[in-house]
Amino acid sequence: MSTVLQFETLHNTRDLGGMAAGDGRIIKPGKLIRSGRLSDISQNDMGQLSSLIDVVVDFRDVPERLEKPDRTIPGVTCFHIPILEKLAPGVTQETRSEKEMFAGIAQDPKRAKQMICGIYRRFALDDFSVSQYRKFLRILLEEHEKAVLWHCSAGKDRAGMASVIIEEILGISREDIIADYLQTNDCLADDIVIMTRHAKEMLQIQSPEADQAFRCLFGADPDYIRVFYEAAEEKYGDFRTFIHDGMQLTDQEILRLQEMYLW
Repeated sequence: MSTVLQFETLHNTRDLGGMAAGDGRIIKPGKLIRSGRLSDISQNDMGQLSSLIDVVVDFRDVPERLEKPDRTIPGVTCFHIPILEKLAPGVTQETRSEKEMFAGIAQDPKRAKQMICGIYRRFALDDFSVSQYRKFLRILLEEHEKAVLWHCSAGKDRAGMASVIIEEILGISREDIIADYLQTNDCLADDIVIMTRHAKEMLQIQSPEADQAFRCLFGADPDYIRVFYEAAEEKYGDFRTFIHDGMQLTDQEILRLQEMYLW
């Protein structure tokens, strides 16, 4: 799995380096880093990130970025590539959308899970989302001295599926990809408790159903990544064709990414 990087204020920042590809190579450490938002990082964490990365790709939408803008890290180039064209409560995290969404699913875990599954289908099927992931891969095809870091709000959904796509391109096994996706639950365990408490206090409710519903919203679930794969394969036939046709990568570009990020 990816390696959790130790920071004061970032709990889900991980280096893909060390993950094993099927041909015996591994992902180079210090080149590909996934994370949650960088809006609340400490000064010490900013210094540490500055030594590790030279590019940040922010997958959040405009309201999210305006509400909680990333802190400026010296020497780092930032790209804003929103993955979702419309608000997706539970994934995009704007205060104005939270209360309405929480009220709609707080007592209905099944509905909460169905909602997130629907968003994961959008990652694979929505033309806008697919085109935005293409832009992300174009950035990875460029030469960078340090690492590229990509993030959304929690680093679970939009950033998680970006990680799935690049891990597939680099030849990581499906089993390892899924395990890496689910590692978010360990990284964000304390944050999930805090977010659940916040949501329940906002609505002034206490129930086991609410706890379960908010775990569906804030946690990683095997069904979510399964839905993403199924949607991509439903539209494109198989995931390799999704990479070729959906991500519009040539065989030469796939080989270039493998040469750049594997050893």
